[in-house]
Amino acid sequence: MEAPGSGGPPPWDHTELTVGEVARRSGVAVSALHFYERQGLIASRRTRGNQRRYRRDVLRRVAFIRTSRRVGIPLTRIGEALATLPADRAPTKKDWARLSRAWREDLDARIEQMERLRDTLTDCIGCGCLSLRTCALNNPHDELSGTGTGPRRLLVDGVEDDDGSGGLPA
Repeated sequence: MEAPGSGGPPPWDHTELTVGEVARRSGVAVSALHFYERQGLIASRRTRGNQRRYRRDVLRRVAFIRTSRRVGIPLTRIGEALATLPADRAPTKKDWARLSRAWREDLDARIEQMERLRDTLTDCIGCGCLSLRTCALNNPHDELSGTGTGPRRLLVDGVEDDDGSGGLPA
């Protein structure tokens, strides 16, 4: 068995991981882990030598962040979800089930938005640009400009962009 930090697996009783071990195990760059920590998505403690040490359950959190980002969930929403998990123990199956139930509606809205994009992209992106011939039919006199910015016909209520905007007005 190799020593921690040597590139091999940590010992079975190794309760904390270095940032390099977390990066290797999670497939996430060290810089991304530092970013996640600055955003409050994960936490570490510092050793006397000022090195980061992570609890093993951070691997689940990083996997959750990566999976959530892959389906388009903004980091702010990910942070809100992670804040509901216990900080003193690894999340349980029940904890993850609660999060998945809470996101089901959001994911359904994202699926609807992707279907709208798929079904209308070749004709119009709903931006109100009037640059395509069909825009004169779909959006005469740029009427969509009064409903807000962005691709109005493609937006689905409740779906946020990474900057926290998006969705249709209430």
